[in-house]
This record gives sequence, C-alpha cells and structure tokens, in this order.
Amino acid sequence: EMLQRKSFVKKTKKGAVVKVVREHYLRDDIWCGSFCCSKCDHEAAKLAEGAKTYLVIDTNVALQQIDFLEHVAVEDVIVSSVVLQEVKHRGLPVYNRLRSLCQDKGRRFYVFSNEHHRETYVTAEPGESPNDRNDRAIRVVASWYRAHLPEGSPSVLLLSNDVDCRRKATELGIEACSVQEYAKRRIDAPELLDLVALGEAAEAELDAAGEKNGKRKRVFEEHRPLSEITAGVKSGRLHQGALRTSRFNPYEGRIACEAVGQDILISGRMDMNRAMEGDIVAVELLPEAQWKTNAKRLPTKEAAADEEEVNTGAEIATQLGEGEDGDTGRRATGVVVGIVKRNWRQRGYCGSLEPSSHRPGGHNVLFVPVEKKFPRMRIQTRQAENLMDKRIVVAIDGWDADSVYPSAHYVRTLGNIGDKSTETDVLLIENDINTSPFTPAVYACVPRLPWTVSEEERNESGREDLRQICVCSVDPPGCRDIDDALHARELPNGNWELGVHIADVTHFVEPDGAMDLEAARRGTSVYLVERRIDMLPKALTEDICSLRSGVERLTFSVVWEITPPGPNFSGVEVVHTRYTKALIESRAALSYQEAQMRIDDPSANDEVTAGLRRLLAVARVLRHRRTEAGALQLASPEVKFKLEAETLDPLDVGMYQVRETNQMVEEMMLLANVAVAEKTLQSFPSLAVLRRHQTPPPRQFEPLLRAAAAANIDIDISSSKALADSLDRAVRADDGYFNKLVRIMTTRCMTQALYFCSGDVDAPEYDHYGLAAPLYTHFTSPIRRYSDVTVHRLLAASIGIKPLPDSARDKVGMRAVVGNLNERHHNAQMAGRASVELHTLIFFHKRTVVADARVVKVRANGLIVFVPKYGIEGPVFLISKDEKGKKAANAAAEEDNFVVNEEAQSVTSKDGKQKFVVFDKLAVVIEVEETTGRRRQLHLALTDRAELPPSELCA
Repeated sequence: EMLQRKSFVKKTKKGAVVKVVREHYLRDDIWCGSFCCSKCDHEAAKLAEGAKTYLVIDTNVALQQIDFLEHVAVEDVIVSSVVLQEVKHRGLPVYNRLRSLCQDKGRRFYVFSNEHHRETYVTAEPGESPNDRNDRAIRVVASWYRAHLPEGSPSVLLLSNDVDCRRKATELGIEACSVQEYAKRRIDAPELLDLVALGEAAEAELDAAGEKNGKRKRVFEEHRPLSEITAGVKSGRLHQGALRTSRFNPYEGRIACEAVGQDILISGRMDMNRAMEGDIVAVELLPEAQWKTNAKRLPTKEAAADEEEVNTGAEIATQLGEGEDGDTGRRATGVVVGIVKRNWRQRGYCGSLEPSSHRPGGHNVLFVPVEKKFPRMRIQTRQAENLMDKRIVVAIDGWDADSVYPSAHYVRTLGNIGDKSTETDVLLIENDINTSPFTPAVYACVPRLPWTVSEEERNESGREDLRQICVCSVDPPGCRDIDDALHARELPNGNWELGVHIADVTHFVEPDGAMDLEAARRGTSVYLVERRIDMLPKALTEDICSLRSGVERLTFSVVWEITPPGPNFSGVEVVHTRYTKALIESRAALSYQEAQMRIDDPSANDEVTAGLRRLLAVARVLRHRRTEAGALQLASPEVKFKLEAETLDPLDVGMYQVRETNQMVEEMMLLANVAVAEKTLQSFPSLAVLRRHQTPPPRQFEPLLRAAAAANIDIDISSSKALADSLDRAVRADDGYFNKLVRIMTTRCMTQALYFCSGDVDAPEYDHYGLAAPLYTHFTSPIRRYSDVTVHRLLAASIGIKPLPDSARDKVGMRAVVGNLNERHHNAQMAGRASVELHTLIFFHKRTVVADARVVKVRANGLIVFVPKYGIEGPVFLISKDEKGKKAANAAAEEDNFVVNEEAQSVTSKDGKQKFVVFDKLAVVIEVEETTGRRRQLHLALTDRAELPPSELCA
C-alpha cells in the first residue's frame, strides 16, 4: 500500500518506443501544516489557529488568479503539490510567483504533499483524463482536511471556477465556491473584487456600441485553430512571426518575413484581430491590390481617437516615420488570422482610467495604458471614482471575438498621476526593471564592512602587486561605482607601459552562488537621471569593488608594452600583452573635466598628469587607426540635467559635453575589450561570450539617404569605412550642428549590438560593424554588467588562475544567460531614455520655451523636428499663415494646403508662402499638454521669435 508503481510508454528522440516504470513511495507522516491540529508536528506549520477559513485552491485558480492570491487579505491557503507541479508545467512565471508566496515566512501559504500522503494519493481511474484525475485529487485534499482537523477548527473551502468541480465537491459534502463568490463574502476587504480575473466563465462587458439587450455581436473574425495554422505556415499560405506594434498606435504592426523579402504590415483594428505587441501571430497576405503605402501625414489626436473606436479602412499614419524602409510604394500588407502564442505581461500594464468611459454607479470603465502601443482595456472596479487621478496596474484576462477591448482586472495603485515617484515606478514596471531588494541570501555573500585587503589576498597566487604604479580613474562627475582605472608610464628601454585595471568582481561573486544567480537575472545596473538600480549590492559596487582613490583594491588587469606614439599617428605597436590579477592603489579619482583641466594646464607636471598625457597621446593614435579601419563616430541626442539638491527635480537641461578625456577612456576600454576577446576565444573557441554588431541592411539607410540627397550630401553605405568618410564630409558652413545631426540620424539606421556565444555563430559573423573590429566583448564593467562577469571567468580560466565553472561550459544554459543579457541591456536602455523623457516633462511643466530646431522629416500636414538643446524630437503640425491666430479645431484640416515632394524632402504650401526642407532651421514653442488617458507629452508648435516676450525665450 505504501509503494505505488507508475508505468507508461514514451517515444524517444530517435523514434523508439520504450516503457517506463517508476516507483512512487507513500507516507503517513506528512503534516497538515495547521496550528489547530494536535496530531501533526508544528515545526513547519503556517495555517493560523484563529483563521475563519482554510482555502484549498485548484490549478486554474492558481494560474488565473495569482494577483488575487498575492493580496495580503488572502491567507491560510493550502496549495497541494499536484497544483504546484501542474502550475510549473503550464506557466513558469506564475509558478515562480506562487512558489514565492509559499516560501514567504510572512504569508500563510502551505504546500501539502498530497501526492506522497497515503490517505490523499489517488490513482487514475480507467478512462479518466490527467486533468480530471488532478481535479479529483484536489477534492480529496479538501475532504481530508475537513475530516483530519479537530472540531472547532477553521472551515475548509474549495476555491474553483470550474462549475463541474464545485458540483462534485458539494456532492462529497465539501463547501466550494468561485473566486468571485468568495471575494463578495469578504466584506472586510472589498478591494478583492477588483483583483478577480474575469475569465471565460464570467459575464463579459458590453462593447462601446452598447447592446442594451445583452446580445453580443461579433466584432472580430475568430482565430483559426492551431492545426490549421501549422498546416498553413508549412504550405506557405500563412506567415508566422512576432508582432511589433508601433510605439504610437496599437493598431499598426509588422512581422518580419524572409519569404516575402520585407516586413508585412498589419494596419487597422480589424486586421490586427486582437493581436498585441510581442504575440506570435499567423498572418495571411492580402491581395496585392489591397496593399497599403507608407503614411504621408502625421496622425492627429482626432484620427487616433477615431481609430480607437472603429476601423475605417483608411491608411494609418506611421507616426514619426517609425518603421519606414524607404519604399514609398505599396507595401506587403496582411491580416492576423490566429495567435500562436500570447505575450501578455505577467507584470501587468501601467496606465489610468478614462473619465469619459465611466457612468456614475457603474463598475465598467476603460483603462488607458501609458504606452500607446497597447490598446485600451475594459476593467470592472468599484473604486473608479477614487482611481481617476491615479496611475494603476492592470492585468489582461482575455480578449473575446465579440469584445471591442481586451478585458482586464485591477492589480494595484501606484500613486498620483504626475507625481515623479509614481511616474518613475511606471517606467520601471513598463521596462521590466527589477527593483526588489536583495535577499538575505545575497547579502550573506557580501564581505562585512569595513573591508580591507587581507594578507592572504595580497599573497594570492597569480596576483601581482602593482601598488607602486601611478594609477588613476576618470569617470563622470559624482561616480561612485568606479570599475576601471588606468596607467601609462615610460619603461627603462624607452617603450611605454599601458595598463587597464578592472575591478575584480569575480573574486567576491562565486559562480552559482546566491549573489551570482541574482546578478545573472538582473543582467545590468540601470541608470536613471536621479538614481541607479544596482546589479550587485551597494557594499560591493560603491566600496569593496569600487576603485576609489587612496585605498587598496583588487583588480583584473590587462597590461601592454607598446612603442611610444610618433609623428603622424605612428608608433603604439604592441610588443607584449599580459593578463593578470592585481593589487592597486589609485592615486586619484577624477572626473572627465578634472582630467581635462590637468592635461591642459601647462604648469601641472605631477605623476598623475604625466600619465594622463601619455594615455591621451596613445588614445589619439588608437582612435585614428580605428577611424582609418572604418570605425564609425556616431552621435546621440544625449542631454545632461542639473538637479535640485533635495527634491532632485531638474533645474536646467542641456546638451552633454564630450571632452577629449571621454574619448581617451573610451579608447582604453576598447583596447582592453578587444584584447580579452582575442584571448578568451583562443582558449575557448566554442564558449567565449562575445559582442557583435551586424551590418545594417541597405533598406535601413533609406531615410538617411533621402534626407542627405535633398541636402546635396553624398552618403556612401557600401562599407563602414565609406560611411565613416561620408559622415566626415557631411558639413555645412552655416550650421555647426549639421554634422552631429547627420550622425544622430545615422545612429538610428544601425542594428542593435548583441551578446552571443562563439559556438552559436559562424566566425565570419563575429564582426562588430560600428567599431570595425573582427572581435569584441565586454570586460571593463563587471560592477554593472553581468556579461563582463562571465568574461572575467573565461579570462581567469584562459590564464590558468581558476578553472572554468561548469555553468560556463553548459552551452544551453549560457545561451539562455546571453539571451537574458540582451533583453536586460535593452530594457535598461529604454528605462534610461524614459527617465530622461520624464525629467524633460517635469522641466517644461508650467514653462513655455522657444528653442531652435531642425527639420528631420516632412509630411503633408506637418514636420518632425529635432531640438538640439533639449534632445527632443516630435511632430509639428502645419497651419498656413492665413490661419495663424485663428482657433482651428483641428490642425489636420489644413493638410490639403500643403504638398510633399518626396524626392526633394520638402513640404510647400499651395500658395507658395511657406516651404520647409529637411535640415531647415526654425523656431518652435515647447510646452506640456495632457492627452487621452492623462498621458502627458511635449507639444511643439512653429513660431516666430518675435511672438514671445524676451523673458520667455530660451536659445
């Protein structure tokens, strides 16, 4: 009776059919976990003695109601092992959240091992499906608890949204109800009702047309079954891919398609057919006569609102020219016919409620996401009036064919709309940034403070003592996580010694330890305007590993012997390279400006300054050689904020100044990264973690080429060298910013650089296009990038200091690590940009500013302009001079008064009084406006400088 055997047959990868027999041992000493029970041990008990009810949940409740379960009012929950295992099999993200609840000592969630308990284990009956068997096992658990607990104990309630399961439970004398019924009973926590995911069984909302009689009309075509989709993709009739929606319109998207030779456009609510960003979709091409063209107009607020309500079949504008591939003719257009895999966020969607969609006393209300690439959603909440001025998080429950909007449920409130802390929380959630505190297990890996280098570490095998060398660091002002330092000195033989010293993070981060696993999950530190979210605990990033001035620190160093720089960029030939663990003591921690001032001061001749001058001389030669090899000197609209000391609100914003010392440090880091890439690849040809930048396809350059041709600038994209030379020649005597603007536009044509494992990519594809380097990796920032941590371990193994961890030899595991690094790196970039946008909005709040701008794109009813001083790009609607001063209801009404010349990249009014060409200078008024869903954005409008008083002008 205590030994059960399971047998089944399975098919192997080679096609053989084998019988598998497994022994399953049962026990009678598995405790119930209740403090009410005198029969069971209380050591691991979590279920409270004073609770009113113990809840037994089924698998679907765990999968679909996790937000409900996570609420603090839901306690004393029994999670049977059969539920936990089935959730793990069906949804790993939900499993991790449920497991966290069960492991949290502050929450009363108890895992009951019913599959190993003699009295609760059930065998499948003849003809019984696995799902029915598991449901029966859960009912047996509820029945067992009811019989096992002594009289006067809390009642046992089975939570299930399955009507049949509840009926069978009732027949056994088990009390059962749906999650919604239970939430209604909890009058002490009315907010629980808002957290209930509606699901298929719940009564769906009426759509915007309002069917008073309750009848639902089909809005969308039903999705085709997966079998039909699979057959269609195999035959070539259908095309499958990940949907990328416009950042500005949830009803315009694209999927990449090699078979068609270009992206397939999906345009309009009906053709999108309930697909959302990131979904894996099946698309059917429309007849070529129905293909659409790239938009030639800016979408107006009114047009966007109309598209939210109905699909007119009209051409949808590609706002800000997103996704253009240079083809002004018809583009391959398709319609979504099925969803292969949903990509709905487990973390939810941030936004606010639409006041106009709420009727007094009603519970249905529209939710407007902050990200315009997601559609509005309908939720049910009894606290709508209190949430109108709040940013909230919702989770999607489903999207039926007879519903205009996806149905969702309220998860939590973040704070007041417009509050900086709230809006920062929004951007972190939207970009999936992990802000949770480090666990005690992670902190247990950190050495105690105050920390100093021990005698054992000084004498560690393979570690050189370089404290006698004059080392210094050069970083942005206020930098506290200093992970690199430099030196350059003259050797007795006349050659120079060059050193790049990187914080020895892997000395403290043991492979596969709690801190290592957490760093791998986070992937990178995230830098916002006013704060930093660390990949590693602050004690490491700002103290133990930070290469601060005047203290001994452990490093992993690359040291070269080189010939001195000569005239005409000669010299700097590498004589010898060595890689070593080291002990250093930095002589100075300088900012870029401080280092530049030392170099430029002729009276400064100290050892630190002399080293800086040598470093700069070497950097100039290295930069010249990279440029000659075809490395691109690109640019970004980076801005710098001056923040108020206490509130950290922006007081001023301006262009970031790049000094020669910035370039000096960059060249040293590039030199070290290339050297380490060569060394690790040589030692581990199939395991090295590298970084590549693929050559952009020619179509991505089309917007740049059209703009440059209109400005009589020749851009050659035949190679990176040809492009670099073209950019150097792209100058205008009357516009000092012209060259930088062309470089910014070029940057936007690039593909994304990615990490990869050398064994997963053919050697010819290792190249880094932007750097013109055949090999590249990231070694120089292990404090803030986990990629560099992996590379440090590879380098240590390469020089025989430490063996390579088994996890680094696991190709499948490393492939997953590298994929996560790419995703986390991208998310961190997006969060940083969103933080800049947020602080820009805060700066312009209650300000009206006039600034110089440049035209970067033209449309029939407006322009896309770039404002250099503030790094802002946005649309400007055109209104004819005769209409200025009149309060036109819609600027787009004037679109027929302007004509676009695609070849000349110009837009001209029909009366000839106004003409705008790409790269033209003009003045714009900048102010903040509030749009649908309490979204705040910058509003740009053309102006003459004379129209505003001098006090409101800002050059």
